[in-house]
This record gives sequence, C-alpha cells and structure tokens, in this order.
Amino acid sequence: MPLSEHEQRLLEQMERALYAEDPKFASQLRGRDPRSNFRRRMALAAFGLVAGVVLLMTGLVAKQIPVSVLGFVAMLASAFFAVTSYRGLSNANRLGVVDGGGAVRRPQQAGASRPRDRRGFIERFEARWNRRKDENGS
Repeated sequence: MPLSEHEQRLLEQMERALYAEDPKFASQLRGRDPRSNFRRRMALAAFGLVAGVVLLMTGLVAKQIPVSVLGFVAMLASAFFAVTSYRGLSNANRLGVVDGGGAVRRPQQAGASRPRDRRGFIERFEARWNRRKDENGS
C-alpha cells in the first residue's frame, strides 16, 4: 500500500533530520547503491569467465580432461553468477534505488496516475466482452 503525500513528506523530513543529527549512522542505514554492487559482481563474473576459458584451452592443449572440465564449470558458474546479478539489479530498479543524495528514486511508470490493473490479459478481455454483450443486449 503506497504512502500518502503527507506521510511521504513526514518520512522525508525525518530522514533529513536523522542525516543532520548523525550523518555517519544515516549513511550506514541508507546502504549501498545496487548499481555499484552490480558493477563489482560483473567484473568478478568476467574474470571468472576468462579464467574458465584459459583453463578450458589449457586442458585441451595439455590433453588433461579434468582441467578442461574444470574450466567449463568455471565458465558456467560465472555465467550463472552474472545472470543472477543482473536479476538482482533489475529487481532493485523495480523497487526503487537509493541515489547519491540519499533519496529513494522510484521508476516512472506509464499511467502512474491511475491504479494498475493486475488481472491477466484474458480476464480483462472477457470483462470487456461481457460489458459489450450486456450493453448491446439490453
């Protein structure tokens, strides 16, 4: 349930007062920007992918099958790590991200002024069909 404008203003005022009173504590509460965490995780995944390719090629050249398998597993694990990191970032963007100034950014949605209809496509289509049928039949 979203907060009313009055509640949002009160919350922002309390945040500013907390930051003015104890900036170190407020910065610890604010947490880190998920985008910086994402960049670090992507760099780690890229390193793992490169290391996996090197191990795979080294195993093939030296005819050491276990080294090649280990390289392939490292590449697979790095790709999985990158995908889960990307999903975490997209979830953080959907929920709102803390920007550099400490304010929570909410992504703009089309039609944000009206409540979003959470029913599925088929249910909405059936409701429209029934409405038209009732209007024409009466």
